Amino acid sequence: MIGWQFREYNEDGQQLSPFDRLLPIFQDLLLYTSGDVSEALAWLTELDKEHNLTTADYGMADFIRDLIDQGYIKPDGADQRFTPARKMEIALRRRALDDVFGSVEKSKKGNHSTRQTGRGDELTSDIRPYQFGDPLENLAISESLINAQINHGLEDFAMDQEDLEVRETFYQSQVSTVLMIDISHSMILYGEDRITPAKKVAMALSEYITTRFPKDTLDILVFGDDAWPVEIKDLPYLEVGPYHTNTVAGLELAMQMLQKRRNPNKQVFMITDGKPTCIKKGKKYYKNPYGLDRQIISRTMNLASRFRKMNIPITTFMIARDPYLVNFVDHFTKANNGKAFYSSLDGLGEFIFMDYKNGKRKRQ
Repeated sequence: MIGWQFREYNEDGQQLSPFDRLLPIFQDLLLYTSGDVSEALAWLTELDKEHNLTTADYGMADFIRDLIDQGYIKPDGADQRFTPARKMEIALRRRALDDVFGSVEKSKKGNHSTRQTGRGDELTSDIRPYQFGDPLENLAISESLINAQINHGLEDFAMDQEDLEVRETFYQSQVSTVLMIDISHSMILYGEDRITPAKKVAMALSEYITTRFPKDTLDILVFGDDAWPVEIKDLPYLEVGPYHTNTVAGLELAMQMLQKRRNPNKQVFMITDGKPTCIKKGKKYYKNPYGLDRQIISRTMNLASRFRKMNIPITTFMIARDPYLVNFVDHFTKANNGKAFYSSLDGLGEFIFMDYKNGKRKRQ
């Protein structure tokens, strides 16, 4: 039977090379293995055996040689092991930005949870559907005309509000953000990988801020039994540990980070999937993974109130929907006067990006 044969092409319509077809798969595997090149290549070899990813003319050895020659991986010591090079780290962040932010940009109406009236200072290349109150001088003429032609035809041409699109504007106020990522053991419990989407969103957000809003600052920290800062280059290599959830330690470190920032607009994004289960008393840890512990919750709520007095909102992205967790997050959010989103893993990136963009549209 005669069938169709499909090939992958890039945006310019050119057929992808074998290397370009394998590279995105390898990059995904690097995230899952927290940067372990050998393990990622082992997984890729197994996938190749099952799905025939390579050909007789281009095998895994050729792919590995190209990774080395093009500067994506580099040898680490005398044991012939390889580690990701800086070029790979940059490529991972850019790909994460395309994957996460690209899907947000293509979203239709309804994804802008708040509308800010008035004009921004900075016109961007981003285009979004018109919302009542948007200034008409920001109208994207060509895009709006194309929508009208598609929706109404050329013979009986008409244009209504549904056809209109506007260019996005942002105020040039600087914002300092701290992104907190939960790396407690629950982030991989029950066979659900929650840490990889969190890493991917963190990489996308860091690339977005550093390239589009270089005057903004982004500090990133992880928290388990303790909390510590991580650099942007470390994001692909984050791993979940045998930790409890010391939200207090994360919030205290976030406060220290923001106190060093001079601009007045500050915020905290917290990605977590559970309740606080640990605090530190002196040099010892007090842990209680069962239910909501009064001592732990009280310390957490007190910090939420301190952030509120400092006019620093905390936006919590909860990737779990257990009723008692929702109740805790609701109380935490009220204590801080912040916001909370109860997100699936697939929707995590969209919530974070839209919240950051909405904040940039405000004159703070």
